[in-house]
Parts: sequence; structure tokens; C-alpha cells
Amino acid sequence: MSEGLTALERAVRDTNWRFRLLGVLAVLGIAVLGALIFVQQRTDDARDRAIALQQHTFEVIMRANQLSGAIASAEAALGRYVVSADAALGRQYADQWGKAGEQLNRLRQLTSDNTAQQEQLASLREAFDQRGKELSETALYSTYNRHRDAWGSYYNVRTSDARTRVEKILAALVDSERVLLQQRTRAAVQLIDNSSLASRILIGFGVLIVLGAVLLGWMAIEAEGERAIADAEAISERERAAELQHAVAEATAQLRAEVHERIVAEEQLRQAHKMEAVGQLTGGIAHDFNNMLAVVLGGLELAKRQMHIGGPDAQRHIENAMEGANRAAALTRRLLAFSRSEPLLPEAVEPGKLIEGMSDLLDRTLGDTIAVETRPGEGDWRIWVDRHQLENALLNLAVNARDAMNGRGMLTIWSGMRTLAQGEVGESAAGDYVTIAVADTGCGMSSEVLERVFEPFFTTKPVGQGTGLGLSQIFGFVRQSGGEIGIDTEVGQGTTVTLYLPRYLGEAVAETAEEASEATATATAARRLSILVVEDDPRVLAATLGALEELGHAVTGCEGPLEAMQLIGTLEPLDAIVSDVLMPGQTGPEMIAAMGDRIEGVAVLFVTGFAGEVDAEVFRGRPVLRKPFTMAALARALDEAVDQEARRAPREAAE
Repeated sequence: MSEGLTALERAVRDTNWRFRLLGVLAVLGIAVLGALIFVQQRTDDARDRAIALQQHTFEVIMRANQLSGAIASAEAALGRYVVSADAALGRQYADQWGKAGEQLNRLRQLTSDNTAQQEQLASLREAFDQRGKELSETALYSTYNRHRDAWGSYYNVRTSDARTRVEKILAALVDSERVLLQQRTRAAVQLIDNSSLASRILIGFGVLIVLGAVLLGWMAIEAEGERAIADAEAISERERAAELQHAVAEATAQLRAEVHERIVAEEQLRQAHKMEAVGQLTGGIAHDFNNMLAVVLGGLELAKRQMHIGGPDAQRHIENAMEGANRAAALTRRLLAFSRSEPLLPEAVEPGKLIEGMSDLLDRTLGDTIAVETRPGEGDWRIWVDRHQLENALLNLAVNARDAMNGRGMLTIWSGMRTLAQGEVGESAAGDYVTIAVADTGCGMSSEVLERVFEPFFTTKPVGQGTGLGLSQIFGFVRQSGGEIGIDTEVGQGTTVTLYLPRYLGEAVAETAEEASEATATATAARRLSILVVEDDPRVLAATLGALEELGHAVTGCEGPLEAMQLIGTLEPLDAIVSDVLMPGQTGPEMIAAMGDRIEGVAVLFVTGFAGEVDAEVFRGRPVLRKPFTMAALARALDEAVDQEARRAPREAAE
């Protein structure tokens, strides 16, 4: 009897904990269901808000167009009144102008929630009133039968400043509303993407709940023999547990079926676009980097041979390898510039000298089967551009030309001078321009390809041989420099790409970049500084320490912020700190902020390999040196940091 009671108690105890586990699974299932409903509701709300904002944008644009049409109708009625002196047409003009005023008031009410647009409409009201005054004066001439004066006045006010301002403000209002529409649509899409991710996570939890329920059923079957000695109540409890398990499984399956169809449709479309762009970008980057590495490895191998045989050209080959490495770094900067619109660093450049200086690089990059002819051109016109970006643009065009010629042909680069009229090339403003043309004898482009050459990720090259970013980056660089780009091409007859860059009338740079780098390095080396270097990568730390020692400074290195905090009190005097930005445990700016008054008067130079790592405000105006860098660049940046700290101290003392 005691053994029977023990078995019953054990069966009841086993049943109890299984029911508790089933209860937990049921609660989790309900929670997952509620979360999915919440996510769906949130997604629907975001869609509804986006639709409402889109309707608001369309209504603003419609009102702006109606206002423009009402103004045009009033001006047309005034013209007919001036010509015919018919009083009915004069009243028609007055009615039309009144309707235009009503449209303006409605437009102002419609944009009452936007302060910037209200400011635009205030300017529009001023221009509108000024335009109405001009037209009313013209109408008065006809009212008093001074028809000749009315005709003259109407001719004079047809293209007045007030009318131009009205048209520009209306166009700006429509453009700003379209920008708002794009921003709001992107925000709604982002919310929907986040909701989709949350739905997938919740579905994963649902799957885990189902697996737990299945495992519990298996355990129930394993305990069947032990439950056989239990009474009818134990059997009843087991059946209820099985029913609850089945209900949870059905609810989970139903939720998965409802969410799956929407997720699949959105994911397939997004993934198709993403993979196409990533595939083109990855292959193109590998192609471009292999070109740069070919220059580096080739130069180093030739230098090694020359050093073994005692040849005189080792230095030249090493310089060529360094130039190739710099080109690879510039490629990285161009990719960063494409992703975040990195600012340019313009200077006065003589295009003829720049083209002449690139001839060796072009010969090495394009190979012996491409004949390269560079013609500096006549004249001494200068341009105000980022020298490295311009060199990269010309190199990109040369590589594209090589591919278009299948590795054999003639490439010609020359500069010139030209005066353009307004809109003569693209959207160019009237004025003097320096032209830089790159011509090839390749296959040319069809009209369909020509229409899409500036689209990002568009390329006619095979997979892995082009990113589709080259011409789009060149287009962005030229536009950012205030210029235009023109393409003259014909299938089978080759292509000529011409860059039109505004003429710069300022003074020429007194020294070359190499001379400036050497002068800066010499000036910094003349001041022997005590420097603490904080860098978590041992190889970069060793290279930085070696460069600073070569510049004549006393340096101390450490591999992290915690070690730097311990060393800071032992280094006296300390003139400067050179710190990496992203490090384990603490960032460089956080470390500098934590040091506080302990480094008062000490110059700080941050070093980083990616401009988007930390918000620029965190640096607090201190100079930032991008990796990779040369000794000259390091010396120049360190000199800037020391000079900046020297200027900061008297200013803070005065405050």
C-alpha cells in the first residue's frame, strides 16, 4: 500500500511540474501573439502616417500649382485688358488676382505646421503684393484711357523681379515639400524594416515554444508506464495537458502563417536590390585594389632586385610603390566620400603640370599595350579643386578607357581653356572654364548606355571587374567643385570625356605639396617634444613610435587607455598626446575627457582609420589624422595640434 501511494505521489508530482511548464508555454505563446499584433499595428500606423503626410505634400504642391496658375491667368487677363481696354476684361483680371490671393491664404494655412515654409510664404506674400502693385498700376493706365502708357507698363513688368521671386519661392516650396516627403517615406520604411526584424525574432521565439511543447510530449510518453499506476485524475490531467499543448502549437502555426507571406514579399525585393549592389561593389573594389597592389608589389620587387645588384633605381621603385599604396588609400577615401559625402580639400592647381606629373603613373597603370599621350595645353589658367580627387578622377577615366579599348589603343589627355555661356554644358554658369579631356580609341557607348553612365552601381563590365561607382563619383566631384562634365562618344569611334572646371583667379600656391610636406616635417622636428602615444594595435603603435623618433621627438607608447591613465602622472614634462580613436574599453576622446585638468596645456592629436566612427563634436575641435599616413602628414598634423593648443591657452586665460 505504501509503495502504491509513493508511485501515485510521484506521478502527481511529475504531472504538476509538466502542467506548470505547459502554463509557461501558454503564457509565452500569448505574449508572442500580443507582440506580433503590436508590431503589426505599429507597422500599419506608420504606413497610415506616411500616406497622410504624402497626401499633405500633394495638397501643398497642388495649392502651389493652383496659385501659380491663378497668377498666370490674372496676368493674361490684364494683358487682354491692356490690349482691348474692355472693362469686363479688367474685372476679370481683378477677379483672377483675388482668387490668387485666396490660394495664397489657403497655402499659408495648409503649411502652418512648418516654420521654414511659413518664412518662405512670408517672402512669397511680399513678392506677391509687390507684383500686384505693379499689375494694378498697369491696369490704372487702361482705366484712365492711357493706352500707350498701359502697353509700355505691361511690357516692362512682364519679367519683373517680383514675378521672378514669386516663381522661385513657389519652386523652392514645392522642392522642400518633396524633400520632406522623401525623408518621411524613408523613416516609415525604416520603421517597417525594424518591425519586420522584430516579427522574425518573435517567430523564432514561437518556434522555440513549439519545440518545447514537442519535448514535453516526448517526456510524457516516456513517463507513460509510471502514469499507468496513477488514478483517473492523473489520466485526466494528462489529457488536458495534451489539449493545451495542441492549442499552443496551433496558435503558433497560425501566427507564423499570417506573418510569413508579408515578410517573404518584402525580403525578396529588398534582398534582390541589396545583393545586386553588393555584388557589383565587392567585385569592383577587389579589381581596383588589385590594380593598386600590382603597382606596390611590382615596385617593391624591382627595388629589391636593384638593392641586390646595387642598381641606381631602387629609390625610384620604392617611391613608385609608395605612390601605389597612397592610391589604394585614396580609393578607400573615395569609397568613404561616396558613402558619407566627405568634404573636399581644395587648393589652387595648374592642370597642365598635374597632367604632366601623372604621365609615369598612367604608363605603369595602363601597361605597355596602351599608348598614352599627355598634352599640358597652353595658357596658365588655374582651378580650385582637391588635387587628389582630381588625380583619382583622371586615373578612373584612364582605367575605364583601357577597358573600353580591350587593353590596346591610344589614350590622350590634354587641358585647355574655354568660355561657356549659361547652360551651354549641362547646368554650367556663364564664365571661364579650364577643360581637361580624356579621349580613347575604344568601342564607344550607345545612347542607352550614355543615359545611365552617371547612375551609381551601373556598369557594363563583367561581375568582379567594376563597381559602377567610378563615373558617378567623378560626376559628384566635378559638381561639388562647381563644374560640369561632358561626354562625346560614338559606337566604334571611341569616347572623349571632358571635365569643365571653373577658372580660379586667386594666387598660385607658392610651393608643391612635396616641398610643403618636407618643410612641415623639418619645422616640427626642430621642436623636440615629449609625446605619449596611445594605440591598441602593436604594429601601428610601433610604426608611429618609429616615425616620431625619426622626427626627433621623445616618445612613450602604451597599448590602451588604462595604461595611459597610469603613465600620465609619470611623464613630466608632457607636450603632446597622440591617441587612436576606437580602442577596447574606452575611446580616445573619452580617455582625453577623463584626464581633465591633468593634461592642461598638452596638445592632443587623434588618429583614426574611418571618419564615421565617432561624432565630430566629440573631438572638440582637436585635429584628426586619417590612417594610413606618411611621416610628413604626421609631422604636419602634430605641428597643427601644438600650434592649436598654444593658441587655446591664452584664449582660455583671457576668458
